[in-house]
Amino acid sequence: MKIHDSTANDAGQLTASPVAAPAVPANSIIPEWIRLPKVGSSDPWTGLTRSKLNELILACPANDHKPPVRSVCLRQRGKLKGVRLIHLRSVIT
Repeated sequence: MKIHDSTANDAGQLTASPVAAPAVPANSIIPEWIRLPKVGSSDPWTGLTRSKLNELILACPANDHKPPVRSVCLRQRGKLKGVRLIHLRSVIT
């Protein structure tokens, strides 16, 4: 799997250069849902940081208030805190 990273060339224009995704063992099962990584670390499945994943899953000006990645928040009725889960396939594709 290749992920493209935007970099500036000599003319100052953005170009896409291929970047290798983190290695996943061949015999591992790919999960359907993943949790947000801890602050300061990156997700082992996508290589993205918590802040970048938040930018993809939450409505914000960076994504024109239309999150491109599917996520759900599981919490008990009446509770303030819950667990945010991200649909991995929607991040990868």
